[in-house]
Amino acid sequence: MSAITNPLIGQPGARIPDWILPYRGKVAMACLIVAESAIFTIFVVAYLYYLGKSAAGPAPAQVLETPIFYTVCLLSSSFTIHRAAKLLERGRRDRFLVWWLLTIVLGGLFLFGTGREWHRLIYEHGLTISTNLFGTTYYSLVGLHATHLVAGLGMLVIVLRFAATGRVAQEHSARIEVISMYWHFVDAVWVVVFIVVYVIGR
Repeated sequence: MSAITNPLIGQPGARIPDWILPYRGKVAMACLIVAESAIFTIFVVAYLYYLGKSAAGPAPAQVLETPIFYTVCLLSSSFTIHRAAKLLERGRRDRFLVWWLLTIVLGGLFLFGTGREWHRLIYEHGLTISTNLFGTTYYSLVGLHATHLVAGLGMLVIVLRFAATGRVAQEHSARIEVISMYWHFVDAVWVVVFIVVYVIGR
């Protein structure tokens, strides 16, 4: 059986393409996402394990309302931040600002919806983190996601401030893509949380 060889090797003038290292920011963010995914997995498993084991009420079906509108807002923000990153990559700074701002608005709406739901659960239904097992696991899981969302919004606002003063340009598109990766992760995690809490959990 004859060995398979690369036809370019050994030919005069042939040049083996250089191996380009991936952007360090993307590698670091990918590692962070893997680590954070492990943490979220622990919280999701804990929520499912203790589901229905509360000794006292209220139960999820009695108090939870499905946040359809705010979920649509958050998932839509994945499109807007992707659009913003692509526009900056093409040098369209003005349009980048518009789509980036829209991403912040959508993320802020979702965070407002989370706060509104917590206010209703606490003051109308008396569900706090110490009420029962459901309260403990619910606020821990949803709160963990909200914390990551706040961190993401903080990064978006910082970028917006720099962009508004002309300090974000086309050459920074790779860094913007790193932030976009984190935001997509936060959105993807919410899909899991939504299914676990508002579909399976009810």
